[in-house]
Amino acid sequence: MLIELEGLEKTYEVGSESVHALVDIDLKVDDNEYMAIMGPSGSGKSTLMNIVGCLDTPTAGVYRLKGREVSMLDDDDLADIRSAEIGFVFQTFNLLPRMTAFQNVELPLIYARGDRKARAERVWDTLEAVGLTERAHHRPNELSGGQRQRVAIARALINRPSLILADEPTGNLDSRTGEEIMGIFNELRARGNTIILVTHEEYIAEHSERIIRLRDGRIESDLSA
Repeated sequence: MLIELEGLEKTYEVGSESVHALVDIDLKVDDNEYMAIMGPSGSGKSTLMNIVGCLDTPTAGVYRLKGREVSMLDDDDLADIRSAEIGFVFQTFNLLPRMTAFQNVELPLIYARGDRKARAERVWDTLEAVGLTERAHHRPNELSGGQRQRVAIARALINRPSLILADEPTGNLDSRTGEEIMGIFNELRARGNTIILVTHEEYIAEHSERIIRLRDGRIESDLSA
């Protein structure tokens, strides 16, 4: 079991009011599972994604990742888990504009240090996996939206994470390019990656094998796609 959430809750204090962003979330995710999270604005999608991605901590409940209790870890330990276990893909790509595609993908490896030659070989292999080796030396402003997202996916993959989290990965793309990006996610899942994506689009969610729908911070439904 990759992910186990038990009685997970997240409450924010806004002035004198308590806002319950997540309420009694129970969820299990297996290795190599492909899941979509859907729900209206304010349903708790982003909060859930942030907790699963170790960007935030729950107010109550348990979160285990690969059997390790991560609910109450400190910021340094959470950062280590994010680096080693989780790859993030964002709607806005979050690429550094002055760096080439190669350099953007390489960046997490530089932070982790290691042999330069082995690092370069891994970057080329990862760019090849997303079909972008011919654009390796182009900067983001020289790439299309779809190509930028491919770079972002390669960067998410570079540390060979257990889990890929994608937040509206096609939100800034036209429908045709969005389908191309989803094709890459399909290939990654076939290679053994676990993928959780947040989306508002039904046709995007239908690429997954399981759809979780949230409403008012609770799981409304959990169905096979």
